[in-house]
Amino acid sequence: MTKSDIHTRETKNGAPARSKENAPEKNDISHRFYEDVLALLLGTMVVSLGVTLYSESVLVTGSTAGAALLIEHATGFSFGVIFFVINLPFYWLAYKRMGKAFTLKTFVAVGLVSVFSKLTPMMVDFTMLNPVYAAVAGGALMGIGLLMLFRHRAGLGGINILALYLQEHFGIRAGYVQLAIDMIILLIAFLTLPFDKVLLSILGAVVLNLIIAINHRPGRYLAAR
Repeated sequence: MTKSDIHTRETKNGAPARSKENAPEKNDISHRFYEDVLALLLGTMVVSLGVTLYSESVLVTGSTAGAALLIEHATGFSFGVIFFVINLPFYWLAYKRMGKAFTLKTFVAVGLVSVFSKLTPMMVDFTMLNPVYAAVAGGALMGIGLLMLFRHRAGLGGINILALYLQEHFGIRAGYVQLAIDMIILLIAFLTLPFDKVLLSILGAVVLNLIIAINHRPGRYLAAR
């Protein structure tokens, strides 16, 4: 082999040819199956604890969870059952707009929250619960739990699906979308709950959505691919 042949092989279009050994490896940032399972379990458990704080303090939050809490306070029916049923119509939108994987994970997450919200009061007893603490801590717990689910391409149905769709396709932060819709739901709560409870619920909603808005930005984590 001549020196000219070696030079031809080492260069291509004027740039040095790279061997397979020196070629950069692509970073695989996708979550593994066991990571998704752990995130769904822990995220829904954290959300359920926040829901329990709200339920014990007669507070409400936004999204379909807020609607379910309002119905629970008004009728006495179980939050878990109401929350599961009220989310059923939104799975079609999730399947059409966010994909099969997101829809399946969201369905599982909603089911887990329904179960955990029923089990948590059986394992945790609040003899004294300050309503201000419940509003802030409960909102923070739900925000952290939702953030875990969002980062593993899952949600809790309802407004979460719409908020994530708008963020993925239009760059509008999911936290801000949820905050606007949650304020509407909380205004409706004035018709059924005492004034001070609604104000505390609004405080909790602000905490929840600020956590999502600050930590879940477009381009960092995607809800579906």
